[in-house]
Amino acid sequence: MRQYKKYPNRRLYDIEQSKYVTVEDIRKVILKGESIAVVDSKTEKDLTRNVLMQIISEQEGEGHEPILTNRVLEQLIRFYGDAMQSLVGRYIEQSVMSFMENQDRFRRSVRDITTGADPLNLMRTAMEQNMEFWSRVSRSGGQSPKDSDNNNS
Repeated sequence: MRQYKKYPNRRLYDIEQSKYVTVEDIRKVILKGESIAVVDSKTEKDLTRNVLMQIISEQEGEGHEPILTNRVLEQLIRFYGDAMQSLVGRYIEQSVMSFMENQDRFRRSVRDITTGADPLNLMRTAMEQNMEFWSRVSRSGGQSPKDSDNNNS
């Protein structure tokens, strides 16, 4: 995990490389697959989410199509304080991870045409995994399947 400090002058400092960086530099690190952590230099408060949200905002400001539409953002705001709040976060994370796994499988199959993998089957598998996730959640009474498994041990 790449560690950064944010100073009062709003500059970001890469601890590993001992140099100041930009938000764009951090975005490039993330694109390479690394995770990041950003802390305030004085308070040690975790600012990682703020920087990640800033990166998303800047990408949209540069004309990239929003992934989180206004409608999705409005609905997410409605979940804050709701009993389903923690479940929604875990579901979204699980769904994105499942999507990424299926995307990787699809990319591998495209590279290796001889396997004859069917993209529709990949998407069907992704949908089935999401449905199975929701089935497990509903059976566990609102807990994530991992929490439910831990409670049954």
